[in-house]
Amino acid sequence: MVAVPPVRHLTKAKDLADARYVEPITVDDMARAAGLSRAHFSREFRRAFGESPHQYLLTRRLERAAAMLRSTDRSVADICMLVGLESVGSFTSSFTRTFGESPTAYRRRYPDPMVYARVPTCVLRAYSRPQRSTFGEDAAPTADLAS
Repeated sequence: MVAVPPVRHLTKAKDLADARYVEPITVDDMARAAGLSRAHFSREFRRAFGESPHQYLLTRRLERAAAMLRSTDRSVADICMLVGLESVGSFTSSFTRTFGESPTAYRRRYPDPMVYARVPTCVLRAYSRPQRSTFGEDAAPTADLAS
């Protein structure tokens, strides 16, 4: 039987954080996914990936928040909640510490999200078609043609 490398178990926890960062995941949840005790998991995670499990999860959330700030017009408070954080103040502090500027200053550096808004071609075609038909075939049959 071949022994499974410990990093393999840690990757399960990392994948959990990547996939479900919106949910209220704790270090205990991540340790459970790896099949390790909390203390052992935290030590091994830091050794393998260079940061604590909590910091890794926070970084994933902040990266997703940065993407949303660049590509949506949602409020900072909405984005905070959508990435799984509960305090706008803590979110702003963590974001500023990570990116070097506040979420609103970060957003100002990028074009308005409406610049990227695209209307699908099928919708454009549907709304650009004539609304009234001018073809004779569409008219009701007249009495002259019926006799």
